[in-house]
Amino acid sequence: MAQARRAARLLASLKPDAIVASDLQRAAATAAELAAVTGLPVEHDEALRETYAGEWQGLTHDEILGKYGEQYAAWKRGEPVRRGGGELETEVADRAAPVVLAHADRLPAGGTLVVVSHGGTIRTTIGRLLGLESSYWEGLGGLSNCCWSVLGEGARGWRLMEHNAGTLPEPVLGDDD
Repeated sequence: MAQARRAARLLASLKPDAIVASDLQRAAATAAELAAVTGLPVEHDEALRETYAGEWQGLTHDEILGKYGEQYAAWKRGEPVRRGGGELETEVADRAAPVVLAHADRLPAGGTLVVVSHGGTIRTTIGRLLGLESSYWEGLGGLSNCCWSVLGEGARGWRLMEHNAGTLPEPVLGDDD
């Protein structure tokens, strides 16, 4: 919660116009912290949920390796794998990217949308919005808890301006500020 409160204070400085979030507990609670600071409502959308990993859900890394070692190795090589019978990464992007685009289309000119979701969903959605082939999405890397990416409009579409931001310490302000 402390991470969410800190991120909310920093993100509020961007003066967001709208907040959309996954309806899962951690993302919803994180979005609520930003809503408390900005006074904006949060619209929840189940399409922003984390990747469904089927039989892998709830297992530790070691348990996954022990039970699904070959499947895990194929996934790490970048092969399209339904981890535990769950979703493909492209299917996650298929459901999440249109939500982001629909909310972005409703913004005023120059407006800011904050999307609160989960690492895998954010990574695949960014990859899709940037027009990257799915085999390159892993190259974006994941996000640390309560960190963010910034996308902006470029001459030929979306442009990644920052990724995994928020990991720097807050500045120390002197008494004369």
